[in-house]
Amino acid sequence: MPRAVTLIRSASLSDVAEYAYAATAPAESRLIFLAGACPLNEDGSTAAIGDFAGQAAKAVENMRTALTDSGASLHDVISTRVLVASHRQEDLVTAWEVVRDAFGEHDVPSTLMGVTVLGYDGQLVEIEAIAAVLDS
Repeated sequence: MPRAVTLIRSASLSDVAEYAYAATAPAESRLIFLAGACPLNEDGSTAAIGDFAGQAAKAVENMRTALTDSGASLHDVISTRVLVASHRQEDLVTAWEVVRDAFGEHDVPSTLMGVTVLGYDGQLVEIEAIAAVLDS
């Protein structure tokens, strides 16, 4: 199945970033805007309390489910925003490494942000995403 997303790497910018600097999708693609994927269990409780990596993994799992239900996969994601409730850079990096590893070679443009608080009790991580697919 052909993919709608084309990742763009810039030779004019640093190669230190672990993601593409931009991405495009053709006009005929269907865009999917996901709500922030939260680290919630099926019963609504927050998973992996106090664990940045564990919450990032659960948020990725929930994002995969939302993508599947929308007719897409991680390889159809065109950009992400990873929110981490911490002022410590090492906590942001811990969450980011889980997200980065989940995407593998499909290193979409992404923003990693430290925030003061997230919406659910004990929530440390949330991942927003936009995907693009070509429907047959």
